[in-house]
Amino acid sequence: MKTPIPKSIEIVGSQTALARSCGVRYQAVQKWIKKGRVPAERVSAIERATKGRITRYELRPDIFGEREEAAV
Repeated sequence: MKTPIPKSIEIVGSQTALARSCGVRYQAVQKWIKKGRVPAERVSAIERATKGRITRYELRPDIFGEREEAAV
C-alpha cells in the first residue's frame, strides 16, 4: 500500500512537479520520502496540488487527527 507522499507524487506526475507545486526543491521531496513525513507548513500545498485527493488528515494525522466523516 502506498503512503500519502508517493500517492501525491503519482497524482501530480513527478517529484519535480510536486516540489514546484510546494515551492521547494526536489531534494526536499526526497527528504519527505526518506523521513516518511511532510512538514506541517507544506501540507496545504500538497492538498492543493493534488486537488484534495490527498488530504491533510492523510499527510499528518498526528497534527490534524482523523478525518471526520460526514454524518449520514
